[in-house]
Amino acid sequence: MTFAGITPGYQALADSAAILDLSDRGRIRVTGDDRARLLHAMTTNHVQGLKPGEGQYTFFLNAQGQIQADAYILCFADHFLIDVEPQTRQSLYAHLDKFIIADDVTLEDVTDQTFSLGLEGPQALRLAGEIGMTAPHAEYSHSEWDPYTVAAISFTGAPGVRVYGPALRKDDAIGILTNAGAIEATADDAEASRIAHFKPRYGHDITEKSLPQETQQMSAVHFQKGCYLGQEIVERVRSRGHVNRLLVGFIGDSDHAPALGAKIAYGGKEDGEVTSAVAVGGKFYGLALVRAQIAQPGTLVGIDGRPATLTALAR
Repeated sequence: MTFAGITPGYQALADSAAILDLSDRGRIRVTGDDRARLLHAMTTNHVQGLKPGEGQYTFFLNAQGQIQADAYILCFADHFLIDVEPQTRQSLYAHLDKFIIADDVTLEDVTDQTFSLGLEGPQALRLAGEIGMTAPHAEYSHSEWDPYTVAAISFTGAPGVRVYGPALRKDDAIGILTNAGAIEATADDAEASRIAHFKPRYGHDITEKSLPQETQQMSAVHFQKGCYLGQEIVERVRSRGHVNRLLVGFIGDSDHAPALGAKIAYGGKEDGEVTSAVAVGGKFYGLALVRAQIAQPGTLVGIDGRPATLTALAR
């Protein structure tokens, strides 16, 4: 991506604490006695094992084992909240609705009635504590900060939390955070930061053709949970012990980011391509899908004739 220098918002994400407006992400509320059973059968993770206050990252697959959406699922006493990328909001709703037959499950798209903010950066958790926000420490867990919900989720890969609440209280929440010293960051700031942290994103690095193991985001997959849509392919890949391609990060020295789709060269041949990239402060960062045999941190490759080093992804 093109990133016009180090802005105050990007600097806050790198050095202190920044506010990200994530309200365009989809939020689907799931109620009914069969809600856990349905979601358990539709996702790669162990939804039925969740207790109120807990959450998880998961994939929704098709029958071919390809990822149709990724999501954060938060468990409450009387419902689940599914947090998804903007472009999969409607398709995931329709996907779930199609499988509700005799189940006691109700879906409600609450995106427009709610907001979502990220508070992220090295000082984000400290700032959250100073304003009385109960910041959960277990990954994807959540707690109440009346009238808001605070979850341990990061968009960029930096330390942080995600704040949910009624749309009418969004400005109040932003005011509390800015008064405490957080700086509002732009969508470009957030995107540059998540690439620099090697944090994969659906629609960019993970697509509707990706298989779970290719993403290296294995916290999204529970291998002992029982049957779910797409499980046969996931288990087949696991039994074979590998996939042909893996998602990795890379870093190099240049003021110019590689183009999306730029080829990764290794040993005199093309071995992958760039899925996200940004240049910041004289270095370029990115993610790429490469041949599994070279997908090791420290591997030296070429991108557009420039040297780069492969690195591990954020979870």
